[in-house]
Amino acid sequence: MKPVYAISGGVSKFAKARPDKTFPALIKEAYDYAINDLGVDFQTFTKLVDGSVASYFSDHFARQLMAAIMAQDYLGLIPKPSHRVEGGGATGGLCFQEAWKSIASGHMDICVAYGFELMSHVETWKGNEFIALASDASFDYPVGGFYSGYYAMMVTRHMKEFGTSPEQMAHVSVKNHINAFYNPYAQKRHRYTIEDVRNAPMVAWPLTRLDICVMSDGAAATILVSEEGIKKLEKAGAQIPRPLVKISGIGRGTDAMRMADRPHLDYDYFMENYATQQEKDSNETKEYYRKLWDHGTRYPGVHSFRAGRTAGNMAYKQAGIYDPIHELDFVELHDAYTSSEIQTYEDLGLCRYGEGGPLAESGKTFMPGIDYGLNLPEQSVCPVNPSGGLIACGHPVGATGLMQAVFAIWQLQNRIGKHFGDNTLQIKNAKHGAIHSHAGTGTYVTVSVLSTE
Repeated sequence: MKPVYAISGGVSKFAKARPDKTFPALIKEAYDYAINDLGVDFQTFTKLVDGSVASYFSDHFARQLMAAIMAQDYLGLIPKPSHRVEGGGATGGLCFQEAWKSIASGHMDICVAYGFELMSHVETWKGNEFIALASDASFDYPVGGFYSGYYAMMVTRHMKEFGTSPEQMAHVSVKNHINAFYNPYAQKRHRYTIEDVRNAPMVAWPLTRLDICVMSDGAAATILVSEEGIKKLEKAGAQIPRPLVKISGIGRGTDAMRMADRPHLDYDYFMENYATQQEKDSNETKEYYRKLWDHGTRYPGVHSFRAGRTAGNMAYKQAGIYDPIHELDFVELHDAYTSSEIQTYEDLGLCRYGEGGPLAESGKTFMPGIDYGLNLPEQSVCPVNPSGGLIACGHPVGATGLMQAVFAIWQLQNRIGKHFGDNTLQIKNAKHGAIHSHAGTGTYVTVSVLSTE
């Protein structure tokens, strides 16, 4: 298996609507940026690239079947190999990993992963209906299966199990929106308070409008290469940024579409099959989990994303990550809801199950050096969503996981200042970061670990 490097990326401006461009042109906006950042001209790169992977969620939004081949043509990549991937909210993360496979297998030396979504062509209610079709259309959807309702149900169970509060969720919203204030690509660049979040219009209790991501138009592209691909590009005059960013681990997980079909696993089965190695090694954690189970906790239930735990464990094992919150310098995490960010803290091993709420208000997941207007008791340890995440950047579904990859690449290259025009969101000496994509109610999840050489 060949080492794979992510050397460049580009992101279009995410917005509620981009009426100025068709979807192929929006993709090219991101694609051109990624190429230009290497200092190589379009024609030279196009000759060298071996193929691509395309990412978009719904044919309904674009009203176009086989949209990816139209983009492939527009980018000048025909007749080179390509394929489209789709996996709900995890589509972009899956696309990134499919490009990794093309390089790691030796099938390609230079591969582009690009994705988009144009969600503004339909009314919001219709867009929510399209998204709801990513639930079981025969079972959940007919009885009101809209995602804000699902996530409200999941977090109310989390609140009952673990004492999580709406104010802890609001900390996530404040953090991510204020981070995005310094990100010129973000859709929502605002400073909010806890009171602003809780007083916003209620969508599905306890989730207010500021607890939920918004529909967006946008595109993103990344360029992945082998060592031979680096040589080919540099021979052609490309200036590849150092340090090199290696994709050091990938993981995927799945779960049943219908939440009612998800099993309740006993303590011993959980510890053997789902606990992280760090949790298995800690007698304190084993006793903590035993008390949870004795008290009535069932895993995964509807309060946890088993697919996220599966994906994280797999990626960490490949990347050699043992203690995620202290070994990862940042995480770009799929925060379609503030509640899902808190739940995913636990699934990714940033804290134990039941401790996501306290972690959210501790300060450990905040950026250092930014005034959030909050009384945070602890210092930053592992910033989560330094870009602003989905809640503030936007969520053009097919582009979202790739957007996370682009921001992670720029972080690890120490070039946030170059791309954002401001160094506020640059994490000092970042060497390891993770990106996390999540679909449905946790049906597909991807985790990729990126590291500097």
